[in-house]
Amino acid sequence: MPGSLEGRYIRLEIISGKNIKVPSLRIPAGIHVSVNLDSSRRWKSTIGVLSSDESITWRDSVTLSSDASPTLSVEIRASFELDCMLGNGEVVGKLDKSWDELLDHGNEPFDISFPSVHSSLTLKATVLHDCDYQDSALPDSIVECQIAQDTDAGHERFATYVTSKTVSHLNDAVKHFQLVLDQCPVGHLHRAAALTNLAWARLKGYIRNDFQDIDSITSLFREALALRPQGHPDHPLSIYNLTEALTWRYSKENFAVVYIQECAQLSCKLLPLCPEGTYLHSIAAGANGVDYVIRECNKLPKDASDEGIHLRRVVLELCPLGSAHRPKALDKLAQAVEARFDQRGTIDDLAESVQHGREAVSLCPKGHSERDTYLNNLAYSLRSRFDHQGNSDDLNEAISLYEEALRLCPVGHKSRDFSLNNLGLALWTRFKQRGDVNDIIRSISLQREALTLCPPGNPYRDYMLNNLALGLETRYEKLDASEDLDEAINLYRDSLQLRPHGHPLRYSTLNNLSSALRSRFTQTRKNEDIEEAIRLCQESLEALPSLHPKRYFSYMWLQEAYLSRFRVQRESADLSLANASTRRSIGLLQRESHSHASALEAYKIFFELLDRHLSTRSSIVARREAASAFRRARTLPVDAASCAIRLDKLRDTIELDLESTNANLAHQFSELSKRLSDAQGSAGSADRAAADRAAIQHRRLQQQWGAVTCKRQRVMAQSSSSMRVNICAAPSLSRPQESPTTEIRLASFMRPEETRKELQVLLRTVWDEIMLPIVIVLQRDLRVTSGSRIWLCPTATFTSIPLHAAHPFRTKADGRRELCLEDMMKKRVTPSFVAIGQSSPGAGQGEALLTVDSELELVRKLVPATANSTTLSGDDATRAGALDALQRNTWVHLACHGKQDREQPYYSCFAMKDKPLTLLDIMEKDIPHAEFAFLSACHTAVGDEKTPDEVIHLAAGLQFSGFKSVIGTLWVVDDAVAKHVVEAFYKKMVKGLEDGDMMDCTKAAWALNRATNAVKTKVPLEQRMVFIHIGV
Repeated sequence: MPGSLEGRYIRLEIISGKNIKVPSLRIPAGIHVSVNLDSSRRWKSTIGVLSSDESITWRDSVTLSSDASPTLSVEIRASFELDCMLGNGEVVGKLDKSWDELLDHGNEPFDISFPSVHSSLTLKATVLHDCDYQDSALPDSIVECQIAQDTDAGHERFATYVTSKTVSHLNDAVKHFQLVLDQCPVGHLHRAAALTNLAWARLKGYIRNDFQDIDSITSLFREALALRPQGHPDHPLSIYNLTEALTWRYSKENFAVVYIQECAQLSCKLLPLCPEGTYLHSIAAGANGVDYVIRECNKLPKDASDEGIHLRRVVLELCPLGSAHRPKALDKLAQAVEARFDQRGTIDDLAESVQHGREAVSLCPKGHSERDTYLNNLAYSLRSRFDHQGNSDDLNEAISLYEEALRLCPVGHKSRDFSLNNLGLALWTRFKQRGDVNDIIRSISLQREALTLCPPGNPYRDYMLNNLALGLETRYEKLDASEDLDEAINLYRDSLQLRPHGHPLRYSTLNNLSSALRSRFTQTRKNEDIEEAIRLCQESLEALPSLHPKRYFSYMWLQEAYLSRFRVQRESADLSLANASTRRSIGLLQRESHSHASALEAYKIFFELLDRHLSTRSSIVARREAASAFRRARTLPVDAASCAIRLDKLRDTIELDLESTNANLAHQFSELSKRLSDAQGSAGSADRAAADRAAIQHRRLQQQWGAVTCKRQRVMAQSSSSMRVNICAAPSLSRPQESPTTEIRLASFMRPEETRKELQVLLRTVWDEIMLPIVIVLQRDLRVTSGSRIWLCPTATFTSIPLHAAHPFRTKADGRRELCLEDMMKKRVTPSFVAIGQSSPGAGQGEALLTVDSELELVRKLVPATANSTTLSGDDATRAGALDALQRNTWVHLACHGKQDREQPYYSCFAMKDKPLTLLDIMEKDIPHAEFAFLSACHTAVGDEKTPDEVIHLAAGLQFSGFKSVIGTLWVVDDAVAKHVVEAFYKKMVKGLEDGDMMDCTKAAWALNRATNAVKTKVPLEQRMVFIHIGV
């Protein structure tokens, strides 16, 4: 050593390291540098975390005396603990350096290399003056305990085993680590480290088939993890260690699903704990870490259980945006939740499937190898949703996606047959919905090509045969082409041969073939066809277990076959056999047998389920379309009411005002109602993905709203003196399905002073056969006192009959007039008031109404000052202006053209200056202050012919929107004479009011009744009875 260094101190700075590789291949918690001066003194740097590029930065330093030793030993060591290190760690590299070599670089940083391991360190050595080392770190004396020595020995033997593959070295390592564990009982500071070291050595032996006991290895890792809970510095590495053991166990034990599932869940916890750029993160997220877990999970079969879907969600969480695995993870989750929908019927599962499918497609641009698969899967989900909700937008989008998928599967593509089949079936479905012949023609063309791609021996040939036959049979039904039916029968026979006894779908092909043969029998009258059809249905029943739900369809096809033979051969035995099949199919539940109390309960359950089903729709129009789809259920309201009458269940409970009982519940109800209204508007977005998200949000709000509503319904009180009457059956009425159109039209051509004899005869019939029996029941059986208020709630065709105007038009023997309904009961079918009128509607909305402005002025004069009356007319009476006025006022008078749209009742409208104000516009708005509305317009209370029980008309729409009391019209209003009724009505409404009094909407029914009586000499009968009151 140069004389100038004697007695001097040198500061050695450890700056960084590169290419740090651990010989045992274990993942280190960190790396440190050890500087040994002699056998008794050693200095250790801080433990640094290794970066993903196997580099590390310390910037740590130590002050050394040049007199201690002519050389010093520099070691790179791997530590497997960050918290409290057990031993000195595993040696990565070791190098001896003299002082001259260290100081030969002046005060500049320099690199030293470790040749055997190719690692390097960047150091800096500086000679200190006397005052520079006062606060510097100094080496510590070496004092090794036994467990530290055994641990270091174990690391050394284990590293040797990994590089040499000599089992004796592994056995030595295990012995050393076991000795350490034996000296670290439960509660010992180093027990977790001792467990991990032993487990790692044994795991490496298991991987190389030198050890077999994987159960004990996994248990060691689990115990170590339990000792390092969340927040512990070594918690992430302990998770990784257990994940590694489970991954190897999965790969070596026949791919047992439970292990890869746990790996996925552990990885989901691990990744957020590993900072980006660290070595642990690069390994955990790499090809043998999370990537491997994701790939293996994606190979697992579809599992619709809650546990299976949870796993799919975990895997998706492991695939953030930008991950190459995300599209497949989305697709797998979409398929799983759709399968759960098939099992449980929860519509949110199907919506979620569509949502994930959309994202999967969006992440696979054109040219992506799996885009066709994701397109097909999304289309399948949309078609399934169409099957359950009937939204044609879903079916159209599915067809568009199938089209694109087919373009991605040109001739020769392995999936072309499936793509052809999918598109063909979707077009067949749309043909069944719309009847466009082009759809069924193209569907058959696609199915023919699909069949050619599935030659004999192909496992899917039976499906292709069946689907092509189905298309041909459907086209026969539309175009009556006998050659289509003959070909369909031959294809069904071929499909049946490929579905022998015991095949799960044999029953379906038997039924299909039977149906086709029955159709041909109807055309050709060949007896052998109908005999075979009957035999096939019977075989179908034999192929199904006694309680199988599909037996219903077999019985129904059998019934159709017997009926077809009866129609041709007129044998009464066939009719009996058909009836027997019907009874078996519906379990003897005939409509006429609804005499048991459980039948009424069944109706209640049905309506509750129907309500839940409709509430999943996020718009008014969608709910109506869904309701209309229940064609066979349209008579159920009438059937239920008839059942209740037979069971003598006539009284209805009356819900009292919630607000008076529970203010908090009322607030919840109000808030949720507002949010539901807002969500309903969002669901109409043109963006299909956005509309789906809005629909899901709407359903969730609907569930919350339903929960609050259930609480609300429990807040009940005794019945009030009011009565609601459901008009559902009138078996003796001579013309129950005819409206009084003819009589009204004839009356409209008569002079006011002429007697409307035909119309009076009709109203007398309505009185005698409908209303009088009701009055008798109310007074005699239910003992409802005279003067009570009743609601008439007609259903079906009775919605178009003027029940409120029923009258005997007779006198008694003593000369007194016979009493009518208005003499016995009060029929009941404000801070701000606005009168809205439009005498000159926009183009195409009707002719000018000459008396509207004078009617508005008349109403303004009659309404008391306390009503804060305003008028909206002329150019101000626009669609937006009218909507705003409806939302701002409690009382509304509308004088304008009204139009009932019988095809689309929600588009029935009031004519405004710019464009129509539709029923849908009104129903979608929140109208918080609504009380009363007078609709002085034509056709405002005429129901929908397709769904008369729903009573969808303008007056009902306003009531739906919150107006408690509404006056509407049943047919055309003569505005020249109608204003007489309007004037008389408002005079009755304000009669008796003193200064400061408010008008009361509950008087509307009485006021209308009095008004129509008061104008008998001015207004003809058909124009008096045109006005009808609904509500309170």
